[in-house]
Amino acid sequence: MRDGHTPRRQAVALAGGLLLTLALAATASAGAGWTSKPIRLVVGGTAGGNADVLARLLAEGLHQKLGQPVVVETKPGAAGVLAVNDLIGHGRDGSTFLVIQGGIVTETPLAYKVSYQPFEDLKPLAQLSRTGLVLVANKDLPVNDVKQLAAYGKQQADGLTFASYATGMRGHTSGMVLGQQMGVQMRHVGYKGSPQGLTDLMGGHIPVMMDGVTTSLPLIQAGSIKALAVNYPTRVAALPDVPTFKELGYQGLAEAGWFGVWSHPDAPAQAQQAIREISLQFLAQPQMQQKIRDMGMEPGGSATPEALQAELRASYQHQQQVLKSIDYQSQ
Repeated sequence: MRDGHTPRRQAVALAGGLLLTLALAATASAGAGWTSKPIRLVVGGTAGGNADVLARLLAEGLHQKLGQPVVVETKPGAAGVLAVNDLIGHGRDGSTFLVIQGGIVTETPLAYKVSYQPFEDLKPLAQLSRTGLVLVANKDLPVNDVKQLAAYGKQQADGLTFASYATGMRGHTSGMVLGQQMGVQMRHVGYKGSPQGLTDLMGGHIPVMMDGVTTSLPLIQAGSIKALAVNYPTRVAALPDVPTFKELGYQGLAEAGWFGVWSHPDAPAQAQQAIREISLQFLAQPQMQQKIRDMGMEPGGSATPEALQAELRASYQHQQQVLKSIDYQSQ
């Protein structure tokens, strides 16, 4: 049966699309005058890493809309603190922005002694992508799910050793929370990044690891390691057959992490608004969203800066409680 309202709906959709385009054009036009300098996107991570790839996608969109040069600079090291310090030192004029994970606010200041104030020195403008953690195991470990892992762990006299990409961060604390709920003593080995930990996992030196989905995904797909469960609110598109911990009955293991673009709080308001609007619109394109999914992440949402701040505060408080429960001392 033909819908008699279809022409009207099409007209409304076209009008809405036109208004959105005009609004974005107006935002870019108004924002283009905030600085005569090239726009810098400082990346809290290594060249070729997730934050770097996202920053380069974003740089393409900013250049297209604003017509200004956009420079991407990676600042690896010190758990992202070097990149944060760059933004604090150069971001007031609206020419420098930061691309980094939300953990720079919710995890790093709790795990390490830092000089910045997470909720005063950084302002999230837009969420670029969402990502989770995955519990992976050596391919020869005699377990194929979390239930079997719990039984295996209880058989080990010294408990179960697990790895994570950094001490005091969510990979570490998630493994400890899992151990508490499985009734298994977990012994943590912290690495400086995922690659070395994954190498030891494949070599049989470590039986299991709590890692980011994006870094483990190629090895899972190649059959070099196996995935047991994901720490994320829903199943991950890149790993549709891997259950969530929530599905399996585990509590407190369904939190999403995310990458975002951040500004100095004192950057011009028009600069903040332009970067936010262009980021959201450019990365909402189907081809951009597919690129993000291919990386093992999910496209980001459209939450306001205020909503993002509220989410970050809640995550900070949760992580603080977990660290206290395992008697962790900041380093």
